[in-house]
Amino acid sequence: MRPPDLRSILYGGYFSTEFQSLVLQNTSLCNLDCAYCYLPDRHTRRDMPPAVARAVAQSIGAQAGAWPVEVAWHAGEPLTMQPSGFRELLDEFEHLRQSGMVAHRVQTNATTIDPYWCDLLNAYDVTVGVSVDGPAWANENRRDRSGRPTHERTMHGIATLREAGVRVSAICVVCPENAGSPGELVDFFDGLGLRWVNFNLEEREAANLNRTGLSMAAAIDFWRGVIRKKLAGSGLRVRQLESLLGYLAAARFGRKRPWAAAQREPVPSVSWKGDVVLLSPELVDVAAPQYENFIVGNVLRQSLPQILAAAGRVRYVAEFVEGLNACREQCSFFAFCRGAQAGNRYFEHGTFAATETDHCRNTRQALVVALASEVGCSDWPDPLGHLERSRSEALEELMMSALNDLQRT
Repeated sequence: MRPPDLRSILYGGYFSTEFQSLVLQNTSLCNLDCAYCYLPDRHTRRDMPPAVARAVAQSIGAQAGAWPVEVAWHAGEPLTMQPSGFRELLDEFEHLRQSGMVAHRVQTNATTIDPYWCDLLNAYDVTVGVSVDGPAWANENRRDRSGRPTHERTMHGIATLREAGVRVSAICVVCPENAGSPGELVDFFDGLGLRWVNFNLEEREAANLNRTGLSMAAAIDFWRGVIRKKLAGSGLRVRQLESLLGYLAAARFGRKRPWAAAQREPVPSVSWKGDVVLLSPELVDVAAPQYENFIVGNVLRQSLPQILAAAGRVRYVAEFVEGLNACREQCSFFAFCRGAQAGNRYFEHGTFAATETDHCRNTRQALVVALASEVGCSDWPDPLGHLERSRSEALEELMMSALNDLQRT
């Protein structure tokens, strides 16, 4: 029997036929040794050659999509690479950037930032996400390989970036050590003058499988604290909360169904040597023989559009679609959550066909429960239980009352 094609399994139901973002691992090396790091190969330097970047750029050109592609340099510490080497990689995309087809973003710990790096980032209009977990006491998990704290170096890097006019946002890992102080974390990022922060509640994935994570109750308390700061006037934009508000706005104006049906991106991630994995960049460099290490092709041999055209036949992609179908049928949060992340299913359950994960409980469900409780949802006897579909709709109506207040801040 002929295998089902990609459109019916992958793109037709859940995924876009184009990629609007991709992750590039320009180096596997990281100069830090964070307690919760998921990168299995972070102590080894393997740098991407220009030929791989050139092949990716050719793939973007071949796609000729309607929207610019965000190229995110990640999956290591990108700025441990020599600036001259990173410039070579950026140059491979420059004709695309100049024509509006590419925008660059780099995720960094900012410890290597100096004026030369700032000049390079500005020259290629690279936006920067800085990984920092709050004030010094909250940043203790982020240490270098000698065990020394890194907070002072990161703060110097942020100041240098801002002085140079580089656009900066932040990722903060929320873990048991700092989750109890959401207000202080919001104040910290407000004080830095950053407009955006992504609060990533610590996840079990790849090389980080043994630490004790947050309970859902702790996650609810954290999100309640963040929402209170927003209601009190904080101008900080929190990615997860903005996503929920976007969903509520869609529901208010009768666009909930299109929101839920919106297609996901395949998120191709390209390793330093050109290997491509799909769905989650956390799968890069992970050994899993049963899934052929999640590698679906190599850009030195095939273009990304060619690789994606066959992705529906890949075992772990098909499993993830199976899991999404189960979530759609079983979970009252699906209209907002839309199935969360693929990698968490594998790292928590050993299969992509699983449904609920700690990640979706703590990042999606806990956020909904927290907003409901902050707007006075008295009809909520068990905040750790699941919503029934009818109650989910009633909950949306209650949360609408908070929408205007939160959007004014």
